[in-house]
Amino acid sequence: MARYVIDAPTLLRIVADGVEIDPGHQLVAPSAIRSQVMELLLDDVRRGVRTEKSALQLHDQMTEVKMRLLGDRVSRRTAWKIAREHDWDSLRDAEYLAVAKLQADALVTEDKDLAATAVGIVPVTSLESLRVAAVRSAET
Repeated sequence: MARYVIDAPTLLRIVADGVEIDPGHQLVAPSAIRSQVMELLLDDVRRGVRTEKSALQLHDQMTEVKMRLLGDRVSRRTAWKIAREHDWDSLRDAEYLAVAKLQADALVTEDKDLAATAVGIVPVTSLESLRVAAVRSAET
């Protein structure tokens, strides 16, 4: 079983596009991910990209995505260490990298800046890595 850390934009894409996650994979994320997705949805509604109804439907779908959420002392301390080592102003990216470093095989992100930040800290892969393999889909 492969473990992947996903970030908020990736979780939003998973639910918005109906991405089917390979059952052999486990998703992991910092405990703040759902609030961060809600912020993305709120921004979409305010900009007129989504209706409030569709945003709230995506919220409901998001809560059904099976993932392990972490916010323990070790994860927070590791995020702190990463942020301090790189002189970052925020812990947001560091939290994703910390969870990836401690609990996952790779980070899956839709955020190009986060992907660039992760270089040399944790492996990064694409959303395609999470999808049900085409061969498996054809067999069912």
